[in-house]
Amino acid sequence: MRRTALLVSAALLTGLLPWATARAADDPAPVPVDRFEGEVPFAAQPAEGIFTWGGDTDDPPTLQLAARPDAPEGEKVLAGSYDISGYGGFTHDYAATEPAHDWSAHKGIRFWWDGRGNGKKIAFEIKDGGANGEASELWTTSFTDDFTGWKQVEIPFADFTYRTDYQPVGGIDHILGLTQMWGYSVTLPTGVKGTFAMDDVELYGKADQSLRASVTTDSAVHPVKEGRTAAVQVTVATTGAAPVDEPVTVTYETTATGTATPGKDYTPVSGTLTFPAGTASGTSRTIKVPTLKDRTAESAETIPLKLTVTGAKAPAETPQIVIDAHGLPYLNSKLPVRKRVADLVSRMSLAEKTGQMTQAERGAVGNGADLATYALGSLLSGGGSTPTPNTPEGWAKMIDAFQLRAQATRFQIPLIYGVDAVHGHNNLVGATIMPHNIGIGATRDPRLAQRTGAVTAAEVRATGIPWDFAPCLCVTRDERWGRSYESFGEDPALVQSMETMIQGLQGRANGGDLSRNDRVLATAKHFVGDGGTEYGSSTTGTYKIDQGVTKVTRQQLEAIHLSPYQTAVDRGIGTVMPSYSSLDILGDGQGPVKMHARADMINGVLKGRMGFDGFVISDWNAIDQLPGDYASHVRTSVNAGVDMMMVPYGYKDFTAALTGEVDAGRISEKRIDDAVSRILTQKFELGLFGHPYADTTGAAQIGSPAHRAVARQAAAESQVLLKNAGGLLPLRKNQKVYVAGSNAADIGNQTGGWTVTWQGSSGNIVPGTTILDGMRGAGGDITYSKDASAPLTGYDVGVVVVGETPYAEGVGDVGNGHALTLSAADQAAVDKVCAAMKCAVLIVSGRPQLVGDRLGKIDALVASWLPGTEGDGVADVLYGRRPFTGQLPVTWPRSEAQLPINVGDTSYDPQFPYGWGLTTLTKVPRGDTPTLRALAAAATVAERKGADEAGRRLVTEARLIVQNRLGQRMTPAVAKPFADADHLLLTGRYGQAASKLLEAYRAA
Repeated sequence: MRRTALLVSAALLTGLLPWATARAADDPAPVPVDRFEGEVPFAAQPAEGIFTWGGDTDDPPTLQLAARPDAPEGEKVLAGSYDISGYGGFTHDYAATEPAHDWSAHKGIRFWWDGRGNGKKIAFEIKDGGANGEASELWTTSFTDDFTGWKQVEIPFADFTYRTDYQPVGGIDHILGLTQMWGYSVTLPTGVKGTFAMDDVELYGKADQSLRASVTTDSAVHPVKEGRTAAVQVTVATTGAAPVDEPVTVTYETTATGTATPGKDYTPVSGTLTFPAGTASGTSRTIKVPTLKDRTAESAETIPLKLTVTGAKAPAETPQIVIDAHGLPYLNSKLPVRKRVADLVSRMSLAEKTGQMTQAERGAVGNGADLATYALGSLLSGGGSTPTPNTPEGWAKMIDAFQLRAQATRFQIPLIYGVDAVHGHNNLVGATIMPHNIGIGATRDPRLAQRTGAVTAAEVRATGIPWDFAPCLCVTRDERWGRSYESFGEDPALVQSMETMIQGLQGRANGGDLSRNDRVLATAKHFVGDGGTEYGSSTTGTYKIDQGVTKVTRQQLEAIHLSPYQTAVDRGIGTVMPSYSSLDILGDGQGPVKMHARADMINGVLKGRMGFDGFVISDWNAIDQLPGDYASHVRTSVNAGVDMMMVPYGYKDFTAALTGEVDAGRISEKRIDDAVSRILTQKFELGLFGHPYADTTGAAQIGSPAHRAVARQAAAESQVLLKNAGGLLPLRKNQKVYVAGSNAADIGNQTGGWTVTWQGSSGNIVPGTTILDGMRGAGGDITYSKDASAPLTGYDVGVVVVGETPYAEGVGDVGNGHALTLSAADQAAVDKVCAAMKCAVLIVSGRPQLVGDRLGKIDALVASWLPGTEGDGVADVLYGRRPFTGQLPVTWPRSEAQLPINVGDTSYDPQFPYGWGLTTLTKVPRGDTPTLRALAAAATVAERKGADEAGRRLVTEARLIVQNRLGQRMTPAVAKPFADADHLLLTGRYGQAASKLLEAYRAA
């Protein structure tokens, strides 16, 4: 029977239903928040709606409005199922375009929950203040599902505490005002499959004046130099922001329970602060604690400040004054780094060392107290793990708050915070988003690659982040791989040439620039062979190729996959990340072995033969994929040479297991000291011990015109002109142009995966210019119809911009919901426009798309890759402001059956060969066989003299002559020497490269 059928009167309800609560006579009537009868849609900001979220694509729960005969209220309930490995839940946000709601007249919030009796805690959070539901403070509590059937869960507002791990960082005011509420959210249990049902969320009761005041401090940690006075700010606040109606007193005293000695290290203090009745909410008082100076060098010491509060809720934590470490050799910036590291390591306990080897996700550490408890060395933001608001200031405040927590440790070792800034500071809305690496490879411009790295480094460091998990040095050998766009290309020589990006990120190879406020520590990933995995070899979920097995001979391993890492080591790369994938070296008798377990490759090749002296960081929970129990995962990976473990939500388990393995003698203390020394060396080189907090002086340059100009140039140079019949491109401004296709006006599709979130998303997710914006800005006479449904007559030329929607990693594997063919809508748009007029087709994608069946109907074809936020750069080449100069970084296949197909293959018959790229230069070189012979001879001389610039120019001239002769008459006899020539060019064999082009010319 539904609850509404029983609401005869409050008295009758109380008598009939033991779980009902009668409303007091002076209580306001309950105010519905959600009835789940369909009055609130499944939607997202800025509209009002219910939406789901999660740590990865599998974590968001499924939701539906389900009809239930036992619904406590109305006809329907909110029902769902979940199977969450990271985190997940759902939110009801109010519309951002309308005023926030006032909940201050009520005692709390309540709802009906259909209990499963599983004993799991379920977090319930409310959203207070800020601009909207996704830029508000989160206040949290939880209830335990230890009952079965429907139960009304009542939560007084006084039970909610501020979530310090959720942003706005530092809070808007740390006061649960209740006058500007934006909704609520529910976080469901992890690690267990489950179902749930919920109904009738409402506000209840009258605001309880005796419970609404609280006392907070400005920080849980207050570092102070020895001999100076610490100041702790104490604030009284009320829900509803009204003045306190009764006196609030805060009695304080320093206690001897810390590591500092009263009378020797500080002067004990005690007293009482009084906030009289009528004190305004938000009023602060200050407690001062003097410290004493002596002549002894010592580590940091703590002074807990005990607060006893009457008339209000006390702070959640006891604040600590921390007397800074001083006088110890590791703090002396004049000593060589190696001596500072040796001194610090010699003083550290095993627990402090294991903490340094541990990296957790920011969302896992709550208010940050565990940073000191476990002496954690590092935090990261996974893809999409961002502060709210997602602004430069928000990032800096968040990281500063975490660094402050690290100051409460004995040696005050700063954190090193890392992000996946793989094509610009792509987690930050408003950052300059570069083309993905596949487009950078297409530019064939090492100087430009370095400039893009420098812009990325400057924007990342300006938000307080000193470490970037980039660049990817994978050599992509099969375009069915969902990460192929993270590679510079299929040729290791091309990858090596683009590693100038490392200098853009880090500066000088000796590490001398790392402490600058526009440089970051870079990461070469994923060691080794991630781009060579066999299709169908992956055992990760529904992935097809990502994280699979790379089967190679040792010669193939050295020539294709290892060579870029030697270049990275020579360039001074600071960190290296092993691959999820397995390596199977044919003939070595080991079979496939996960890279995180390959001591022969990490210790033997990388650290030994190559001389890598940075540290090795694991991939996200990668050790969980190793065989055996968790202790063996830890033992195997650490002994294999992994120095820091990325264990986002498992940092407690990891530190315990690592300590246990050392205590048992299965991991040596020498190995631990080596790992910690490598990590600390980079922290010293980055200057974090002297300046752990964000230097935001460069923040004004984030997304600046100067930075966007670099991205615009990169977008322009990345465009590869594959076909240009009749010289259709460049366009002229006096032409009437019909623009169509799914990717013409979608900046989310244009930027691809790893943009704001892990997978990226379609739509208007970041500021920038779409390709359509760029064409309009170039002065073109443009008509736009996404699906080509507008009339097609009266136009000089059509431009159809098609391709892929965003994806990342194995989610994007072909066969895992993705294909190398255009969508039906894109195919239809191409067919309509190209049947009606001369047309140019631009393919915005992370990899080649199979268009051979339509190639004869297309006049001009452009591989646009994923150009980033600067669609103006694409328009620059379309309208001739810049010439097309890009070249294919990967082979463009005729069919999927040809895959894998790569330069150097014995059998090679592509649609377009590796290195192909027509130009719209005003003076295209002309010539014939004698011309090419002469160019080959001159290139040979340049090679002998070491004249690299001249050699490259001569080979490029020969290539353009050959392309001009070839047109679309591509045969294996032409394609193979043409592709080989580009590889030879990149390896400095200019004479042979020109000779190969002569061979291709003759074959045509």
